[in-house]
Amino acid sequence: MDQSVLLYGGIAALAFLTLSIYAVLVILSPPPIVTRPSEKRYRSHASPTQPLPLPSLADPGSVDLTVAIPAYNETDRLPSMLATTLAHLSTKKKRTYEILIVDDGSSDDTTGKAIELAHQYPKCEIRVAKLEKNLGKGGAVRHAMLHSRGKRLLMVDADGASRFEDLELLWKAMDGMAPENQPAVVVGSRAHLVKTDAVVQRSLLRNVLMYGLHTILRIVGVGHIRDTQCGFKLFTRRAAQQIFPAQHLTTWIFDVELLLLAKQLSIPVEEVPVEWHEVAGSKLNVVVDSLQMLRDLLVLRGNQVFGRWKVVPVRQKAD
Repeated sequence: MDQSVLLYGGIAALAFLTLSIYAVLVILSPPPIVTRPSEKRYRSHASPTQPLPLPSLADPGSVDLTVAIPAYNETDRLPSMLATTLAHLSTKKKRTYEILIVDDGSSDDTTGKAIELAHQYPKCEIRVAKLEKNLGKGGAVRHAMLHSRGKRLLMVDADGASRFEDLELLWKAMDGMAPENQPAVVVGSRAHLVKTDAVVQRSLLRNVLMYGLHTILRIVGVGHIRDTQCGFKLFTRRAAQQIFPAQHLTTWIFDVELLLLAKQLSIPVEEVPVEWHEVAGSKLNVVVDSLQMLRDLLVLRGNQVFGRWKVVPVRQKAD
């Protein structure tokens, strides 16, 4: 057979395979995240029935810290978590802050409970926004970040699994990395707990999946971070302004996208050990969500390789 025929046949087969992969990628990729008018407003102790407009991340920061709490069906766990959070923040007299709780389309009365808690702490700045439909934890975190006022922004889970006092460890690390609040990210890490009861006593399946995920993460480019999934991460405002508008994933693996975006934008990331304990009531389905994470990792990397998801640095404003 003529070599030119083989060459053209090979090129045609490769083109067909590439187009097929691209078509599957388009089908599997999530649609653009749409923010509805009602989601751009919040309620609080001062305005429990009349929603007020949320600010924009593009604006300069007006408080020292935003605590962003994604909440989906969290009427049971939110009260104790918020009490612990505010108990610690009350010890930092010179640090101004806000709490922004984003109800991720809960089927229970998480919004009502959050506003009730805001009434219990009238001297604290607690704002409550609600998404009309459930997006996933990543969608709720993104929404909170895009409407925060903090010069530094902390994402933290509503279950209270992380010890909130460890914020000071992240804060100190960020002081060293970004004394003028330059772009920087500090990641709370549970990697030091791998040999402890907190991890050893978890199910064999969960630990096998954890190690498998770590292997895949090294392949996709964030192997330098030992614990990508801890829901305790601190961002400077300038880092958040570049990272969160570029976020596409709203499911469990969104943390990996944030860290990949930081890497692509040359934003420094530091990992700091924090304390953590298992809390009952997890929304994570180990098998189903692990398969979803694998799919989303492939979608994420595929979109980056094909150039569909590009990182566009934003013009920075002074804090």
